[in-house]
Amino acid sequence: MAVQTEREPQTVGELVRFWRTQRRLTQTELALDANLSTKHLSFVETGRSRPSRQLLVHLAQHLDLPIAERNRLLLAGGFAPPYLEQPYDGEVMRPLRESLSRLLEAHEPNPALIVDGLWNLIESNRAASLLWDGVDPELLEPPINMLRLGVDPGGMPRISSMTAACNAPLIHRLKRKSREDGDPALAKLVNEVEAYLPDGPPTSRATQPVVSLRLQTRVGEVELFTVIATLGAPLDVTAANLAIETFVPMNLESAARLAELSAHRSV
Repeated sequence: MAVQTEREPQTVGELVRFWRTQRRLTQTELALDANLSTKHLSFVETGRSRPSRQLLVHLAQHLDLPIAERNRLLLAGGFAPPYLEQPYDGEVMRPLRESLSRLLEAHEPNPALIVDGLWNLIESNRAASLLWDGVDPELLEPPINMLRLGVDPGGMPRISSMTAACNAPLIHRLKRKSREDGDPALAKLVNEVEAYLPDGPPTSRATQPVVSLRLQTRVGEVELFTVIATLGAPLDVTAANLAIETFVPMNLESAARLAELSAHRSV
């Protein structure tokens, strides 16, 4: 027996309708928001009207599409994509890459790293090696995935106080992002790591403002919390997916131990 599967949207009309549905908007709601007639929007979705480049850019903005999907929509309409999509190690990305490398270095002695949209490690500073010193070597096979490293019992839970539950806020945020961006690869990764999360919500009361982890090092315990940043106004698909994660000392003792570890590495 043949099984029918839903076909991936390909045409301009199919893409507009798909993203309108993703954003839980009716035709009337989107038309009002974008200052269009409902009839015109309906004709775009059914293919009876060929939209201009200006209209597609306008709709992409009101649908809040990820920039990769804006490129896809414009290409489907027969127009050049508005955003770059360059490899991180390519020549065009060199100025950004060098600036981010300096940023990672400036975070020393605090661990800092850069990940892509699937949380694969792209680059790190020297201090970041603390985060995987002693983990299961299989988890360090490239590409190193920092999300898996944070939840797998052989990863950071093996060398620190981190548990899978510590990553629950990030995992839930990425799950929401995978739905909003229509990203099947991210959804697949989230489904995989969700299996490590506890079944129910936390029952204990919070005792500190942020989740922290206590990392065992050769000079003593270091307590850290994380700050995750993204680029403010990316014009490239690769750049839009980058995230910089910095591990900041929770107290003066931890800061002093990170400085001591950095001094040992410099010798």
